[in-house]
Amino acid sequence: MTTSPTRFDAIVVGTGPGGASVARELARAGRRVLILEQGGAAPLSGTLGQMATMAAVPGRAAFIHRDASLLVGGATLGGSSAVNFATAAPPPRALFEAFGIDLEPALAALRAELPMAPLPDDLVGPLATRIAQAARAIGLDWRKLDKMIRPALCRSGCWRCAYGCPFGAKWSARELVDEAVRHGASLQARSRVTRVLLQDGRAVGVELVHGRRLQTIGAPLVVLAGGGVGSPRILHASKLAPRHAPFFSDPVVAVMGTVDDAEGGAEVPMAAGMHDAQAGIALADLTLPRPMYQAFAAQVGRVDRLLAHRRTLSIMVKIRDDIGGRIGPRWADKRLSDADRGRLQQGEQMARAILAQAGAHHVFRSWHFAAHPGGSVRIGAGVDADLQTSARGLFVCDASVIPGPWGLPPTLTLLCLGQRLGQHLNNAEAVR
Repeated sequence: MTTSPTRFDAIVVGTGPGGASVARELARAGRRVLILEQGGAAPLSGTLGQMATMAAVPGRAAFIHRDASLLVGGATLGGSSAVNFATAAPPPRALFEAFGIDLEPALAALRAELPMAPLPDDLVGPLATRIAQAARAIGLDWRKLDKMIRPALCRSGCWRCAYGCPFGAKWSARELVDEAVRHGASLQARSRVTRVLLQDGRAVGVELVHGRRLQTIGAPLVVLAGGGVGSPRILHASKLAPRHAPFFSDPVVAVMGTVDDAEGGAEVPMAAGMHDAQAGIALADLTLPRPMYQAFAAQVGRVDRLLAHRRTLSIMVKIRDDIGGRIGPRWADKRLSDADRGRLQQGEQMARAILAQAGAHHVFRSWHFAAHPGGSVRIGAGVDADLQTSARGLFVCDASVIPGPWGLPPTLTLLCLGQRLGQHLNNAEAVR
């Protein structure tokens, strides 16, 4: 083991939206910040091969759990924001207000700074347009969604959103990390943190594996942003949390059907959709790159649909699931509850009604997969309203702290939490 002398004011573990925004705020204030990322930091190429190394690594970014579900994340600079669909859902205000947390100031500042608006019509693909027309025709409140995309750089007919946009059109947390580095922060990729170092009840650094070497690095402030699966594992290894943590995962199924008079296949996913907050169901168009579509069709035995990609309307059904299951040291396990199954069934019926209106045939649905694991170190349970754990100087800022499920993409919420936490930590009294 090698030990580095204490030369940082803060260590941020993880470069997703939460960690990246905290690191930027600290670096802007002149703090000496070390940013650690377990994945690589190579420029995004927008290829299937690179995406597989970032988001399909078993045990690091992909986890099989029950009910035939795949839980995926992003082990790369920028975390899951590098490979997500760039949808900017506003924070669930009521969930946070219950703990006295006001995210509106951070939200207003981020909306003024970041690309965040519905796509112009010329960037909405023909399949997404067909779905929207059918949804509105049966009376659904189907609207364009805010996307964190720069239209001037986005390319019509492109399919690389889910692989990692190489054109700079899709925003990712990499941009905040870059800014933090410009303000003096240090970035160390391929560094897997194993535990937090503690002394007299407070954080004093981290232990990590970099390359094949075990290292310790000291700092009086540590922010865990390892994600809904990663952060509870680090806390458990640090003897600060139970061995098993329940969580939510935002289960998703894709409902697909073929049409004969439309053709697309290379589109920005989730251009438009709807959210029934009371029912806990969200729907959106979900045109995926051909290999991903074919994987969905093959997994349910629909080999007859493998060549129908360009004529297939695909609708995402995402639900707000009950917190449960367990995240263990090396696995994640979560069954769908009866209520979860009911929500998925209701959402699937809505999707099938849209596809019927659109004239689709050969309709089928995928197995479910888990989109946004979180709630495993919840505010009010694992951390306080300032996101501090039971150890002084140790904070958590990622999807694990979200106090309850609500079934929408968490990127914008995590950016708000990160900006708020960074500003809080820049007050010297906050970490004494």
